[in-house]
Amino acid sequence: MKTQSLLSAMFVCLAFASMAGAAEPVSAPEPYGALPSERQLEWHNKEFYGFLHFTTNTFTDKEWGYGDESPEVFNPTDFDADQIVSVAKAAGMKGLILTCKHHDGFCLWPSKYTEHSVKHSPWKDGKGDVVREISDACQRHGIAFGVYLSPWDRNYAGYGKPEYIEYYRHQMKELLTNYGEVFEVWLDGANGGDGYYGGTRETRRIDRSTYYDWPNTIELVRQLQPKAMIFSDAGPDVRWIGNEQGFANETCWATYTPHVNGDEKIAGPGTTIYQEGTTGHADGEFWMPGEADVSIRPGWFYHASQDDKVRSADNLMDLYFKSVGRGSSFLLNLPPDRRGLIHENDQASLSKFREQLDALFANNLATKAEITASNTRGDSEQFATKHLVDGDRETYWATDDDSTEASLILEFSEPATFHIVDLREYLPLGQRVRSWKLEQWQDGQWQEFAAGKSIGNRRLWRGDEITTSKVRITVDGPVCPALSEVGLYQL
Repeated sequence: MKTQSLLSAMFVCLAFASMAGAAEPVSAPEPYGALPSERQLEWHNKEFYGFLHFTTNTFTDKEWGYGDESPEVFNPTDFDADQIVSVAKAAGMKGLILTCKHHDGFCLWPSKYTEHSVKHSPWKDGKGDVVREISDACQRHGIAFGVYLSPWDRNYAGYGKPEYIEYYRHQMKELLTNYGEVFEVWLDGANGGDGYYGGTRETRRIDRSTYYDWPNTIELVRQLQPKAMIFSDAGPDVRWIGNEQGFANETCWATYTPHVNGDEKIAGPGTTIYQEGTTGHADGEFWMPGEADVSIRPGWFYHASQDDKVRSADNLMDLYFKSVGRGSSFLLNLPPDRRGLIHENDQASLSKFREQLDALFANNLATKAEITASNTRGDSEQFATKHLVDGDRETYWATDDDSTEASLILEFSEPATFHIVDLREYLPLGQRVRSWKLEQWQDGQWQEFAAGKSIGNRRLWRGDEITTSKVRITVDGPVCPALSEVGLYQL
């Protein structure tokens, strides 16, 4: 009996000793700087999506309609929303943004607030609704749907007067309540100028800082579509990259502080120093990543004369690396033709681009390497290097707080050949890296082959082929790094 009691006491002591010696849970790094919202994190996962520029301009061979175009000119002969959306999805696009109303004021849905819409078009005897068909097709094919509603309206008689703001918000409410979930609301910075304006045919200027009362319109969007990203020169969720050529700067920060241009009073659509958007600001006040927009053709709307001027697959790949590969998103315009279809030439280029992209990222060589780190946070498996190649962007490698400069070494059992390096930060903790460096092991020493500053959502380096047995990645910043993915690729 005494022996049994003694053994029980020993087991209890051992249990307490084991508990006392157990490692304390290792805390995650503290977030740094401006941080992304949940809607922004979801948007970051899309990376590549499309624009659909389609209106009366498609049939008048214009880029900007004056506002006096008859609704009767809008008459696609073979409109097929499923063809349009399926082409976009096959290209790898995660969503489509439709120009529901461009500057000419023609509405692609039967708005009850104007007669200048599809309800007076011969298409489907005035019973058609392009917005409905595209949004429904997006839902069927499993991609997101977004809306573009031009603030400038060259048709509406009351543009430039207070009544137009009420009109604009009525139309915004129609689009955000009748067509399902919207992933992005696109606010153009083109505001005021000459136009039809109900027959007056005059030039109207507005105070771009105050006329639209953007804070209340943004609040309306938040109420009706809380998950929707709002785009403009000044965000608030995603910023214009500052050009319509589809590229971000070599260094491109997700954080940004929109600055007003000249005598403008507030930062809003059309009032900022938009050129700063190409780079962003390393310590920007807001998480406001860039969106790089460009058309697959010279024009935003379809023109038959440009059928032989469609961007090649190689050009699209170059733009992908200069947008997505620099932490921005890639918004590629696909203008439906007069049939109401994506033209065969556009489709062929997109298909070839997708094939090349899939082949390029099919095999991550980093998964075959032994990865060691100069430091791992708390020596914890929770922050170990294995998370860099697990295909899960919700896991990450991190270092101790005092290890703000750290290195990873990828070592191969036999030399590997690659010409692309892929890096991602763990965004919920902010953009933490301020510089990175890539080195290869050659002739018994490390040799640098690339360096840069920003990483953010994604940083793709592409260069000459490299064959080596070891690669070293060094990152530095004001706080400890947190990287979610590393990749090495060779086509």
